Amino acid sequence: MAETVRVTADVTSTPNADARGSAVTTLRPVATGPALRARWQRRYALALATLDACLLFSGITAAALLRWGAPAGRVGFYGVDYYGIAAIFAALWLIVLAFSHAYDTRRLGLGSEEFRRVADAAIRVTALVAFVTFVGKLPLSRGFVAMALPIGLVLTVAGRYAARRVLHRLRRRELCVHRVLVVGTPGASGSLAKGLSRSAFTGYQVVGTWAPSARDVLRGDPESRLREVLARTQADTVAVASTGFSAAALRDLAWQLEGTGIDLLVSPALTDVAGPRVLIRPVDGLPLLHVEEPALDGPKRWLKSALDRTVAATLLVLGAPLFVAVALAIRVSSPGPAFFRQRRSGKNGKPFSILKFRTMCDGADAHFASLVASDVDRAGGMFVKDPSDGRVTRLGRWLRRYSIDELPQLFNVLRGDMSLVGPRPLPESVEQAGSEVRRRLLVLPGMTGLWQVSGRSELPLDESVRLDLYYVENWSPAFDLMILWKTLRAVLRGSGAY
Repeated sequence: MAETVRVTADVTSTPNADARGSAVTTLRPVATGPALRARWQRRYALALATLDACLLFSGITAAALLRWGAPAGRVGFYGVDYYGIAAIFAALWLIVLAFSHAYDTRRLGLGSEEFRRVADAAIRVTALVAFVTFVGKLPLSRGFVAMALPIGLVLTVAGRYAARRVLHRLRRRELCVHRVLVVGTPGASGSLAKGLSRSAFTGYQVVGTWAPSARDVLRGDPESRLREVLARTQADTVAVASTGFSAAALRDLAWQLEGTGIDLLVSPALTDVAGPRVLIRPVDGLPLLHVEEPALDGPKRWLKSALDRTVAATLLVLGAPLFVAVALAIRVSSPGPAFFRQRRSGKNGKPFSILKFRTMCDGADAHFASLVASDVDRAGGMFVKDPSDGRVTRLGRWLRRYSIDELPQLFNVLRGDMSLVGPRPLPESVEQAGSEVRRRLLVLPGMTGLWQVSGRSELPLDESVRLDLYYVENWSPAFDLMILWKTLRAVLRGSGAY
């Protein structure tokens, strides 16, 4: 990572002196950073449009072949062969994608919004084709349309995912990033900078932190300290830690950035609340944030429970041969039972017996309390796992690496004690101290969760608890699907598990 440049404001400095008191020459233009960002964003959007066009044309052509199974020149629609039909459909789809803001650079490369807009465009194309075909009484094959639209959607989403993976690799090499100047009090700006830098794939590269004085921001003239700092760091984005920042200072900051091409991000004092729970309500010119309550119960939870049990039952049937093979291997490799049971705290603290494949020597759990007591200050805390734990068998290490030891928990999911996705279940013997830890018990514990796809056993205790709480507060079906997908990738890599 590039070295972070810290810029400090001296409240006694003048507009023509820097933080060390030396004279400041004519300022360089601050447009260099925004121009570089705009360049790679345009190239990425153009590459996406080209990729979408190729995939849509190929998918719709494949649908025509599947429907008619004829050579290119023999299939016609008002004198247009299926290549022409595919080109027309692809062009129409690209237009709808553009109008659905599927190429909006603010939504590319991060989060589910990009994929949601691609799906939204597919629905609009379907409605448009159905309407035009019905009104115009066009003899367009419904079988062809029924195949072309799903194939086009699947290929487009797959292409977007592949493009996102390439973008993430580039960002890990510090390419295609947003150069961010973090503004705020030293403590708040440092905390925000740490959060922005936590994951390289988000594309936010912190190039400086700045703790300005009131007159640095409120002056509003073109020679202000803000422009000097932007010129020095070549930032294309300003992120404001709003704690301790007055409304007047924030407004003046926004005014000074007008026309520069520099983005303004404002971090609210309220953290760890996902976008779907936050609504902006303008009241008498004030943009108030309305925060919805977490969806702890209701129809979505019933749907989650039904899906959990259906998927668990299906996987248990399909995985029966694997279960038998692993159980036999455990019995042969070390003395003791094939399965391990332990009391855990479930929803609302209700205890249940969790089921896992045994990965340790028989009776090793008797030493768990002393292990937690000796390593409570180490990363992991109450979730402690020692990579050199001598209690783990040779086969057990392999089972843990690929999380095969967790598969018997599908029986817990089928019984309703656990969910496929949720906070990590804690042993009853671990002291449930603090409201933050207890709040994890508001929902069913899960076989996998947000912490597992964010570092697994390598995460420190406070980060593990924070991620579990974030899931409890912001659960959604789409969030579950994202975690399940990332869990598969984490398991295949086998990193962070021991």
